[in-house]
Amino acid sequence: MNLESFLLMRYEIGLLAVILLLIVFEIFLNKKHKGSLIDIAIVLFTIHTIIGFLPLADGSIFGGMFKTNALLHFFKSTLNVGVLILLLQSADWLKEKVVQQNKSTEFFILLFSSLLGMYYMISSGDFLMFYIGLELATLPVAALVAYETFKQDSAEAGVKFILSSALASGTALLGVSFLYATTGTIYFDAMAEVLTMSNLSILGFIFFFSGLAFKISLVPFHFWTADVYEGAPISIASFLSVISKGAAVIILMIILFTVMKPLMPVWIKVIYMVSIATMFLGNIFALRQKNMKRFLAYSSIAQAGFILLGFLSNDQLGYTTIIYFVAIYIFSNLGAFGVVQAISLATGKENMDDYEGLYRTNPKLSLVMMLALFSLAGIPPLAGFFGKFFLYTAAASQGYYLLVFIAVVNATISLYYYLLVIRAMFLRKNENAIPFFKSQPYMRLGLLLASIGILVIGMYSPIYEYIYSISNSFLN
Repeated sequence: MNLESFLLMRYEIGLLAVILLLIVFEIFLNKKHKGSLIDIAIVLFTIHTIIGFLPLADGSIFGGMFKTNALLHFFKSTLNVGVLILLLQSADWLKEKVVQQNKSTEFFILLFSSLLGMYYMISSGDFLMFYIGLELATLPVAALVAYETFKQDSAEAGVKFILSSALASGTALLGVSFLYATTGTIYFDAMAEVLTMSNLSILGFIFFFSGLAFKISLVPFHFWTADVYEGAPISIASFLSVISKGAAVIILMIILFTVMKPLMPVWIKVIYMVSIATMFLGNIFALRQKNMKRFLAYSSIAQAGFILLGFLSNDQLGYTTIIYFVAIYIFSNLGAFGVVQAISLATGKENMDDYEGLYRTNPKLSLVMMLALFSLAGIPPLAGFFGKFFLYTAAASQGYYLLVFIAVVNATISLYYYLLVIRAMFLRKNENAIPFFKSQPYMRLGLLLASIGILVIGMYSPIYEYIYSISNSFLN
């Protein structure tokens, strides 16, 4: 392997270097300076994120086990930006809650290790690389979910997550074994050429889809989501909702549109039914929530149902729409979770009723939350509107008009419960409203970047056009 081939793994090598440097700093820094590790980690990851935007050639290595192209470059960079915003929003929590327990370095190592697994998962060219990446992406998050060891809820969430993850991974692996039994190969390209509509192949797809549906929180594999989000630290709930889900959506898109294209008559029907169930259940249960983390958990379930609309268009429009909507979803959800984290860190309050009168005391936070929720609801001219519009277009282009109508109905339902939060912040009065507080610079920068993303991605059309143009690399 020459240097040029080795550098096809630039994202993976760069992130591994960041992890190793953090370990070195952990060893040599004395206890008085442990807090500076947070600044060091953010700076190192910022450099890694910037390097990710440099041009990188397409290609494959390890006999086709690892592949990379322009579309995957873009999405890895999008994940990097999302994680960077998340780190900025988490910095204050780490300094106040985690540094004193001497566990800040472990937080970054676990988080970056999970992201490294996602890199390998979405660049995989066979099911072995996919499964290794899947496990590397999942196991560190289980430790992060239970990171607040002094809280019983966090420990319970960690147990629920690891048990559910083990079941999901085993189910997906069983599906892969069935597919291997019918095709005799685990390579994506080779399997696509020989896969047929046999009963065993269909059963293999069902098991495989069930395993990945857990990662995306699709109904009926969503049962873990609300409890884990509520018990986990807010930054980790945000990571699960945004980064982990986004990576799972992309690898599912890649495998369905390429490897399992011969089974499209089957999986289109599954996607159709699961999309309807996920949108309705997520929205209906979100109406009942008062805890903001559970509220955003069910909101993310409903958003996953909307994402599935793009899967119904197995062409360049479908690929582009899915990537575009996931990018929008990352910024929108990070904005909402960032405000929840800022308020929780300053006051310890996480219920919707606590947000009454927030605009009068903290108008900037209220505006960021309004931007994020309106984007998630699909209100123009914010990015979420264009994302959902293109999803509707992708489904309608294949004649699924009834599903588009159902999606519009669900978008209306979601607008109602998003407005409940906005009403509490802007229209309700509360004598014991959350007092004014000023977030630290890292948090303000994280919220600013999320807000800019919500506005720019929607109003700057060349971003969509760029994604559309590079989707040719996926087609080829």
